[in-house]
Amino acid sequence: MTLSLPIPAEANELLSTDPLALLIGMVLDQQIPLEKAFTSPHVLAQRLGHAPTAEELAGFDPEALVTIFAEPPALHRFPKAMAARVQEVCRALVGTYDGRAENLWAGAADGKELVKRIAALPGFGKQKSQIFAALLGKQYGVQPPGWREAAGGYGEQGAYRSVADIVDEESLGKVRAFKKEMKAAARTPAS
Repeated sequence: MTLSLPIPAEANELLSTDPLALLIGMVLDQQIPLEKAFTSPHVLAQRLGHAPTAEELAGFDPEALVTIFAEPPALHRFPKAMAARVQEVCRALVGTYDGRAENLWAGAADGKELVKRIAALPGFGKQKSQIFAALLGKQYGVQPPGWREAAGGYGEQGAYRSVADIVDEESLGKVRAFKKEMKAAARTPAS
């Protein structure tokens, strides 16, 4: 599968071929535009001179990793916190999945197990876990039985609710409109 997010082609290519890059993009996808979050794994690879492995990032000197994340343009608006989060996720991958991001989803018996595995990662709550499961199912063919149900509304076909549904500028616009509606609804007091 080749992702078609509205980001540079090289960044889409890395996300399509490197499961760790995809997972890092999802880790970074909070409090910044998704284009920035999912471009940052490519920028990180450029800064390191290669696409990093989970083992490499897990063992990286924490202060040196923060420096790499903070170098302008910063990989995230909170480079120190997110460098630490990426490192925590990589340590979890090394400790539980032989350092391979794809082992996180490989062999999941069903959608519930998939979401549970994702939710066990540092920084992945229910919603983020469901979005990532939907992204894996809709764009990567990771479809254990019941994956759509386990992904909640994000797994619905034709739903434009998250990065899982973005394949071009039009779908990005639909996802942004949905998020705007949800924010407006959250601000409106219940009668």
